[in-house]
Formats: sequence, structure tokens, C-alpha cells
Amino acid sequence: MSTTPDVVITREPTGNVTAEGGDELAVTLLQRAGFVIETTPLSFWYRLPWDMGEERENQMASHAARMLVAVGYQVELDPGLDVTRVATPTDPLGTRVYGQQILALTDLLNGAETYVGAADLVEHVVDPDDGVLVRLGEFFEAAAVQANVVDTADGWDLSHVFEDAASTLTSLGDDLRRAGGQMRALGPPRKRSWQEGVASYYATAPSPRTAAAPAASDEPAAAPPVTPKPGRTR
Repeated sequence: MSTTPDVVITREPTGNVTAEGGDELAVTLLQRAGFVIETTPLSFWYRLPWDMGEERENQMASHAARMLVAVGYQVELDPGLDVTRVATPTDPLGTRVYGQQILALTDLLNGAETYVGAADLVEHVVDPDDGVLVRLGEFFEAAAVQANVVDTADGWDLSHVFEDAASTLTSLGDDLRRAGGQMRALGPPRKRSWQEGVASYYATAPSPRTAAAPAASDEPAAAPPVTPKPGRTR
């Protein structure tokens, strides 16, 4: 199976940003992204307009690549044009794209303002079904199989190294599977809404009590003394 990409977008030594390959739909998408056709008697290709400045050219080339990838094309984008890549001192061209994704996750964790937010990020790594650790374990298991294919002593030794790495990651994942919940529990409890407060009050409030009526006496109550009314004289 050919691994030749469907579309190649690159910056030439002259500074021009050009695109080659693809079919009619790819050409339509390139034109929509701002590329114009360039022809010679024997061939044609696409380029970005001149004198746009490198920053704008990089943005447009990256946009074109994203559109093409979104509809299923394989795209080889010049690393110098890719504005989505994260450069580091040890990887100035940003070619270690998977490591960059973990770096971006680490940056988000460093910027988390709540333990709930931090826990959500931690669970991307420690989730027992789809976290980074379990996927890395599967990666090293696959690497062990690949190393075994060569069927030599060096291949077997490397296979054992990969198997040990996979086992270590599995053990680490088991130890950390509850880490997200533990991180979440470090923060303050969630504030109750006023509706929850009212419901809780009525659920726990004491029942109203009626004051006891005074006990009736067996003895008749004494009649109050009668005060004579002043009479009138004729």
C-alpha cells in the first residue's frame, strides 16, 4: 500500500507556499483556503498569493490542511507552516506531536483553578479504560510484538524491555485508578442551591407542637365577689 500523501503543502526555498496532489475536491478546498492555480505547459500546482507575510501564509496553509484532513485526505504539511505545532528547545520544529499533546495537558493542569478541574485532567491520564497510561501500555505491548518479529536475540531482548514497560504501566495504572476522585475530594464541597437548602430545611425541621391545655379542676371555680352597684336616689 502506498504511503504517498494525497496532498503536499510546503514552503519552497524561494519562500512560495505551494500545494500539489489531490483530486477535484481537494483542489476546491485548496482554492477555498486561498490558494491560486499556477500552470506551466507541462504541469500545474497551487500556491498562496505572494507578499502576504509568513505569519498569514502559515495560518492559511494550516487551515487548508485541517480542511483536507477533515474530509479524509492524507496531508503532508511542512512543519514550518503548521501553526498548531508546539515548539520546544529540544523540538524546535514540533515534530513530536504526541508528546506535545501531553505537554498541553500538563499546561492545563498547571492552570487549573479548582480541584474539580484538576481532577478532570488527571482522569485523562489515569482512566482505566481510555486514559493515557492504559494506551501507553497497549503501545509497548504492540512494540514488543514488533520487536519479536525479527526473531533474533537482539529482537527478543528488546521485546522483553517493552513487555516490562507495559507491565510497569499496568501496575501504575492500577495504583492510580482512584487518583481522579481523590484529587476531586481535596476541594471544598459543592455549594448548595437555595432550592436544595429549602428542601433540606423542611426535611429536618422539627414538627410544630401544640401547647397543652390546662387540666380541668375537679373543684368548681370560685365565683368572683359581686361588687354592689351604686344606686340612684330620688
